[in-house]
Amino acid sequence: MDHRLRCFVTIPKIPFLLLLSLILVFSYVNAAFDLATIPFNDGYSPLFGDSNVVRSEDGNGVQLRLDRYTGSGFISSSMYQYGFFSARIKLPSNYTAGICVAFYTSNGDVFEKSHDELDFEFLGNVAGKPWRFQTNLYGNGSTKRGREERYRLWFDPTKEFHRYSILWTAKNVIFYIDEVPIREVLRSEEMGGDYPSKPMSLYATIWDASNWATSGGKYKVNYKYAPFVTEFKDLVLKGCSADPIQEVSGTESCSDQHADLEAQDYATVTPMRRLAMQRFRQRYMYYSYCYDTLRYPVPQPECVIVPSEKQRFKETGRLKFGGSHRRQSRRRGRTTTPVDDTDQGDM
Repeated sequence: MDHRLRCFVTIPKIPFLLLLSLILVFSYVNAAFDLATIPFNDGYSPLFGDSNVVRSEDGNGVQLRLDRYTGSGFISSSMYQYGFFSARIKLPSNYTAGICVAFYTSNGDVFEKSHDELDFEFLGNVAGKPWRFQTNLYGNGSTKRGREERYRLWFDPTKEFHRYSILWTAKNVIFYIDEVPIREVLRSEEMGGDYPSKPMSLYATIWDASNWATSGGKYKVNYKYAPFVTEFKDLVLKGCSADPIQEVSGTESCSDQHADLEAQDYATVTPMRRLAMQRFRQRYMYYSYCYDTLRYPVPQPECVIVPSEKQRFKETGRLKFGGSHRRQSRRRGRTTTPVDDTDQGDM
């Protein structure tokens, strides 16, 4: 797997009262989590493009840069059997078409044919058009059963830092933006090996994805605007370090840390957080594999079909009014479904 190969937000016309209600709900749940951050050198090292991995002066952050010669990335120094992985991130501004910025966990270097993965992938755009992003989940090499969801944001991710987090336990996976849960996957017996269960590392990358990232590859990276800079700070790694080859003994030795992880505030979607998640998904999710009945006539076992959500989507899993996707094979080691944003419309 090539870790360089990783990976927008119209500001929709929102009625004032709806906008106000979204702000109030998001603000209410945005009470900061109690997180212990670590210096970059204490938990991470460059993955590729070392000259484009630029540490901050205080040692608590890092810039990843993409220029005409190389992208860049970093990786956690250890692999983890479950954990909470988090960073405050600011994305490149202006013309960013063709760029993918990814924040994800994976074990593809160790388990090339049966890897697990949890993704945030941010997709750039032409000047004046906003970033979009997608989340995904793979278990045991289940790349042919992609579980993509795609979204807009309620803010400009290039103006200031926002926290993006992945919680991964033996029971559930939660993707957070700031303290708002945007997606939860509950483990079920029916999922079997499709649920990620082997130790993973944390990765972050920026790379040239011109062949698919923006409008299905219509718009490419323009290096006239390089370097493209993504900033990371306030990094969090909470989990049990584990040897991927000794899974059983590692699981036993991690039992106390697993219990501590599951007892954390962010490990539970409270009623108020669930309301915020529902409102986010109603307003900003524009594709879900759970509603893509052409791709999956029978929904995947973890899918929770919400009638109010389902009625908004076509049988392709995209919105009835705006939003589209196009399936296309992906580069070495992973499969994704690139987005054709040419008819995104307004929501």
